[in-house]
Amino acid sequence: MYSDLTAISPVDGRYRKHTDPLSAYFSESAIIRYRILVEVEYFIALCKLPLPQLKAVDKKLFPKLRNLYGKFSPEMAERVKAIEKETNHDVKAIEYFVKEKFDEIGLKKFREFVHFGLTSQDINNTAFPLALRDSYRDIVEPMIENVFGDLLARSRQWKDIPMLAHTHGQPASPTTVGKELYVFVERLGMQLALLETVPISAKFGGATGNFNAHLAAYPSINWVKFANKFVNETLGLERCQTTTQIEHYDNLAAFFDNLKRINTILIDLDRDIWSYISMDYFKQKVKKTETGSSTMPHKVNPIDFENSEGNLGLANAIFEHLSAKLPISRLQRDLTDSTVIRNMGVPLAHSLIAYKSLLKGLDKLILNDTKIKKELEANWAVVSEAIQTILRRENYPDPYEALKALTRGESGITKATIHSFIDQLKVSKKIKDELKSITPENYIGIIDF
Repeated sequence: MYSDLTAISPVDGRYRKHTDPLSAYFSESAIIRYRILVEVEYFIALCKLPLPQLKAVDKKLFPKLRNLYGKFSPEMAERVKAIEKETNHDVKAIEYFVKEKFDEIGLKKFREFVHFGLTSQDINNTAFPLALRDSYRDIVEPMIENVFGDLLARSRQWKDIPMLAHTHGQPASPTTVGKELYVFVERLGMQLALLETVPISAKFGGATGNFNAHLAAYPSINWVKFANKFVNETLGLERCQTTTQIEHYDNLAAFFDNLKRINTILIDLDRDIWSYISMDYFKQKVKKTETGSSTMPHKVNPIDFENSEGNLGLANAIFEHLSAKLPISRLQRDLTDSTVIRNMGVPLAHSLIAYKSLLKGLDKLILNDTKIKKELEANWAVVSEAIQTILRRENYPDPYEALKALTRGESGITKATIHSFIDQLKVSKKIKDELKSITPENYIGIIDF
């Protein structure tokens, strides 16, 4: 029997509690429901044209038709799968299922207009984009926005907390805790805005994209105009105008690449926070019942950031394959996209696990002001940049070289060391006072966000 303990993938096992919301969009049952939605709405759109043979359809039956996906049940999904065992074709099973329901509803004489003129990809290349659009808007985007909001709040809270910067892992010109977090806020904001510009595209045009069957049956109807209205307005997607049998997936690839960039930014964040924890700039809230190591009792590990990083990496690997593979199809169509696109929910699931782990980790952070101040005080050498720059302003001879000789590779540079150096300079008392006023804590530049 299936359970969380017998699932092959941790997405459906260990992490099921985190990924469960996505089952409403990417499970086999969910995709069946989306396919039925497209079939039903397509039939209703044909009625509204109207096709001559569909003028007699009672519009009062439309709500019953929409209940086929609006009140979709596990029993209905099981019936579709039973039909599929006979057809060995998933979309044809949808067509036969809807026809069965037409017979029950009282639309038996119109049943041949179910899936009229369509090929399977007219259904798949609308159903899967619908699932992606809805899951992103309902589940994924709000979770990214939560991360964004959390980082924004913390960056504002810690905006004025001076912190030693590190470039190449070495002490560098000071910054603030808040500013360094805001770097990620800005990066995320830009990518979220860019993602909004990527259309969720769909293909809808018959066997090879040219409405061959549609035009043969009804040559007087503008099928391109009809399909554009159906896909763009009824379904809320964006119809590609010139296609083969399948959607070319270029915009889908762009969407996945954009999500990959968002995840890459968060991997960068995970690693930075991990490093700050290792440097003792942050401590973590401790839960007495938890264990950090099976053998070392003292350990409080940054496991949430590590879990987040690992799952973001998995998500990105799958996003990369999706965006690289899906836009490639031999001639007018091969079937390699079919098995691949079914995995569309998997990288979203790993992303969701990662976002939740990251939020959990951020919630545990405790700023260690004492350690941060101690690090600043221990690194007076970082003000040498300011001193040599002011001396350049004053046209003092070779200031960079003088500070380099004093500080480069030297340990134990203290306030006394710096001030002793300043006292020996052949500059006015006013300049010396200006130089002595600079400290590692106040040499933080412009913090403006």
